Amino acid sequence: MSDSILLLIALDGLALIIGLAGGYYLNSYLSKKRNQDASDLAERIVEEARKEAEATRKEARLQAQDEIFALKKEQEREYKDREQTLKREQGRLQEKEERLESKLEKVAQKESGVVELEKRLIKQEKSLAEKQEALDAAHDIHERKLQEISGLTVEEAKERLMTEVESRTRHEAARMIRNIETEAKEVAGKKAKEILSLAIQRYAGDYVSEQTVTAVPLPSEEMKGRIIGREGRNIRALEAATGVDLIIDDTPETVVLSAYSPLRREVAKQALERLIHDGRIHPARIEDIVRKVEQEMDVKLREIGEQATFDVGVHGIHPELVKLLGQLHYRTSYSQNVLQHSIEVAFLCGIMAAELGLDEKMAKRAGLLHDLGKAVDHEIEGPHAVIGADLAKKHGESQDIVHAIQAHHEDVPPQTAIATLVQAADSLSGARPGARKELLENYVKRLEELEGIATSFGGVSKAYAIQAGREVRVMVDAERVPDEQTYLLVKDIASKIESNMTYPGQIRVTVIREKRAVGYAK
Repeated sequence: MSDSILLLIALDGLALIIGLAGGYYLNSYLSKKRNQDASDLAERIVEEARKEAEATRKEARLQAQDEIFALKKEQEREYKDREQTLKREQGRLQEKEERLESKLEKVAQKESGVVELEKRLIKQEKSLAEKQEALDAAHDIHERKLQEISGLTVEEAKERLMTEVESRTRHEAARMIRNIETEAKEVAGKKAKEILSLAIQRYAGDYVSEQTVTAVPLPSEEMKGRIIGREGRNIRALEAATGVDLIIDDTPETVVLSAYSPLRREVAKQALERLIHDGRIHPARIEDIVRKVEQEMDVKLREIGEQATFDVGVHGIHPELVKLLGQLHYRTSYSQNVLQHSIEVAFLCGIMAAELGLDEKMAKRAGLLHDLGKAVDHEIEGPHAVIGADLAKKHGESQDIVHAIQAHHEDVPPQTAIATLVQAADSLSGARPGARKELLENYVKRLEELEGIATSFGGVSKAYAIQAGREVRVMVDAERVPDEQTYLLVKDIASKIESNMTYPGQIRVTVIREKRAVGYAK
């Protein structure tokens, strides 16, 4: 049993040894086989790479040869092109040389002609110089003879000739100006007159020249003493409360109120009248009455301003501007109530704007506010037109309204149609007969100044200011002033009046030249 086992074990060991040996030899054989195959593969790869490199080298050589051939052909083509270009340039240069040679020949011919011409010109200049000398000598002889005959020197003759030419030129210029202005006025003047006359006819407002009353009547002379008070305390209290000077003189039963502000005079007048009616006059009572009158006056001013805006049909005006319009009720200009004047200007502006197709509401608004500055011109320095424009701008009025207010007295040139309408309406309202009054002394002085300006011109014999100074008629000497010069004289007189005088509206200048021929039959 044990022998068989041992035999089996021995057989197994032998078989194992035989298997190991066989596996070794087989593995060795396979390894050699793989090495041989790898060597063969490497040789094939190397051979293929060599063949491929050779093919690539041949292809690169052929491509390089093709490129060289192409470059060679390109260079040959460029060479041919340049050769043709050079040939063409040579041909053009040759043609230019030929033309230059032809021109040089012509220039040479012209130079020879110029030389001959210069010679002829020199001869002609000599001949002309000789003739000019002869003419100068003849002119001197002729001039001496003319001086001997006329008795005038050369300068005197020139001066007389220039005077005659200037006179004729001025006459022609006057005639041309008159014709041009006549033609222009035939169209523009006719239309303007129609619009202005229509505006004046359609506006039928009543006109009352108001004047602020500064005299307060007293019931008796005893009231003067009560107004003055003990040691003058009452009059001092009244003057301090109102800002108005009280003048109590020998005028029977009258007290005069003096102040530049018409509104303050009105407040003082009403307060004094109430104190006189009440009979209790002392400082405390004076201050109380004046305060009440000022409060009532503030309300009244707004009511007056609102009524003016309602009458004109203008709305949306700032309350402060409405109050200033109310103050214009107590302001006068040449005895013309300024608020009534502003209302009339507003209506005239509206009518003319409607005729011209402009904004009627804006025109009325500008006309109503144009004299706004007169309400405070005693408190603020400057022209009332500029003051009014600043106030309107401050309280939200449009730029067109502000400009129309500022330009209505030419403080700035008018640049809009509305501004021009306000100017025209303002002149119409102030220049209406009976609209304004002035002091007799100023009136007489203005008439004298007007006549003096007219008579200051040469050739004027007499001058008369008529129609309350709205027209001046100038009589000229017919021997010294010809017909054509009268038109220039009108222009000169009107210009001097505009620059030297201040007046409302416009002044008409009429120059009259009368030529009389008198004969006697015997």
